[in-house]
Amino acid sequence: MSAHPTGSPGEAGGMSAPGRGGEAGFSTRAIHAGQDPDPATGATITPIYATSVFTYPEIDRPGPYDYGRHGNPTRTALETCLAALEGARHAVAFASGMAAIDAVFRALLRSGDRLLLAEDVYGGTVRLAEEVFRPAGVDVACVDARDTARLEEALAPGARLVWIESPTNPLVRLVDIAACAEAAHRAGALLGVDSTFATPFLQNPLSLGADLVMHSTTKYLGGHSDLVGGAVAVNDPSLFDRLAALSRVAGAIPSPFDCWLALRGVKTLALRMREHGRGAMEVAGFLQGHPAVARVHYPGLESHPQHELARRQMRGYGGMIAADVAGGAVAARAVLNGVRLFTLTGSLGGVESILSWPARMSHVALSPEERARRGIGDGLLRLSIGLEDPADLMDDLSQALGRVSAA
Repeated sequence: MSAHPTGSPGEAGGMSAPGRGGEAGFSTRAIHAGQDPDPATGATITPIYATSVFTYPEIDRPGPYDYGRHGNPTRTALETCLAALEGARHAVAFASGMAAIDAVFRALLRSGDRLLLAEDVYGGTVRLAEEVFRPAGVDVACVDARDTARLEEALAPGARLVWIESPTNPLVRLVDIAACAEAAHRAGALLGVDSTFATPFLQNPLSLGADLVMHSTTKYLGGHSDLVGGAVAVNDPSLFDRLAALSRVAGAIPSPFDCWLALRGVKTLALRMREHGRGAMEVAGFLQGHPAVARVHYPGLESHPQHELARRQMRGYGGMIAADVAGGAVAARAVLNGVRLFTLTGSLGGVESILSWPARMSHVALSPEERARRGIGDGLLRLSIGLEDPADLMDDLSQALGRVSAA
C-alpha cells in the first residue's frame, strides 16, 4: 500500500486496468484502488493500523504519518479507493455522514453567506443547518430543487452553496444534478450532492457538474450495518485542502477499524447494489398493486414522475422505496408492528431489509406542518430492501399490510 505525505489523505483518479487501455472497471477499482499488498508483510488485505502514534526515523525527518488524528494508512486506503470510485482526485473520510456535511458547511460558509437546501433532504441536515449554522449568521433557505426556475430565483440573493440529495430521503425524488450544477455555477455558487442512496455504483455527481459529493459510508458503502462513517469526494485541490485541514484540526475522523470495515464492504458494492435494485423493483411492484398502499415512490417504476430522469442520470434505481399506507399513523403503526422479517430501525443500506417511519425517525425534528408541506405524511414508510429473497419480503409485507384494515 502506497504511503502518502503526513496529514494528506489519498489522492486518486483513474486506475489503469491490466491488459487494456483506459480506466479500470468499477469492481476492479473497488477491490484494488489504494489497496496494494502491505509493503511490510505482503498482507493482501489492507491491515487495521491500530496505532495513535508513528515513530519518527529521525527528529527532523518524520515518516509519512506522525499522529493518528492527522492520518492513518488504513484511512488513506479508504480515501484513495472512494476517490477512484467517484472518479475524483481526492476524498476525505470522516467519523460519520453528518460530520462530513458539517465539515463541508464549515469549509465553505461564513456569516452572511446563503446556504440553499433542497426541500427533501435528510432531517439531520436540516437540523444542522438550522441549529448550528443559522445562529452563526448563515442565511439558510429551502427550495424545491426539481424546479430549475425556483432554484434560480432562490439563488439570486447570492447563495454560496447549494446542497441537494438525489435520490432524496425519504421520498426517493430525483434532482437533475447537471441542471442544478449549471444554475448554481451561473450564480457563483457551488453544488454539493449527498449521493448516499445512489452510491458511486449508480451515479457520479462530479461527472454531472457537481463540485463535491458526500456519502454516509454507514449505509450502502459499508453495507453490513456495522460501522459509522462518512466521506467527501472532490476535484478542486483548494477545497480538498480545506476539508483535509478540518478533519485534522477538528478530529472528526473514522477509526482504523471502521475504515477497514468500509473497505471490506466496498469490495462487494457492485454485486450488492445489483441485488438491492432487483429486489426493490419486485417489492415496489408488489406494493403498487396492494389495496392498502395509497402510493409508491420508486424511480424504477414508470409511474414515478422522474422515471425518465432516473434512466438518464443513474445506472440503476437502487434499493430504497417509500410507500404511503392508506390510513395514516394508525395504519403505519399496524404495519411497523406487524412485520417479522424487516428490521425496524432508522438506518438503511444493510444486507438486512429495514423498515422505518420518517415522521417518527429520520424527520422527527421537523414540525408536523413542515413534514406535511414536504409530503412526509404520518402514513409514509421508508423501505431499505436488503438481500433476502424478495418473495419472503413480499410475504412479510403482505401479512403486515393485512393488519391495516383491522387497525
